[in-house]
Amino acid sequence: MRSTRDHATRPVRSLKMALAASLLAAASISAPTYAQLPPPQMYGSTEYISGGFGLEESTAFKQAMSQYPLALTFASQVDGKAAYAGDVQVVIRDDNDITVLNVTSKGPFLLAKLAPGKYQVFATYESQTQSRSVTIDASGSTRLTFQWDRPTTGAD
Repeated sequence: MRSTRDHATRPVRSLKMALAASLLAAASISAPTYAQLPPPQMYGSTEYISGGFGLEESTAFKQAMSQYPLALTFASQVDGKAAYAGDVQVVIRDDNDITVLNVTSKGPFLLAKLAPGKYQVFATYESQTQSRSVTIDASGSTRLTFQWDRPTTGAD
């Protein structure tokens, strides 16, 4: 035989479970979702990822930057207006002039896991090459931005 107490608590438990389920559903709907990063790729022993077009994917790359010793950003500028750049050829050479990365970035971000040391980074966009020296420390992340000025495309 059931006690009166069991009957009295059953509606309260059901209400609590329904409320918890509603809150969980609402949280999953309103929680921000970010695009997944592309899978890591390898060039020799260097792991890297590239991409980042679109708000969600660029947000995912920005959040992941601190997990990679080197974070590169590529942009172009026309008439004072900046825009992200993709299809940038990236070559990274170590202190012994050995190429540790030679890839084309699929978007405005390239994140690379490099061993601590000194490197030379070459970035080529629309036949214009820029280079930067960088030192990668044992901890933290180093960020470099490459920007190219593009000629005005409109007629005067």
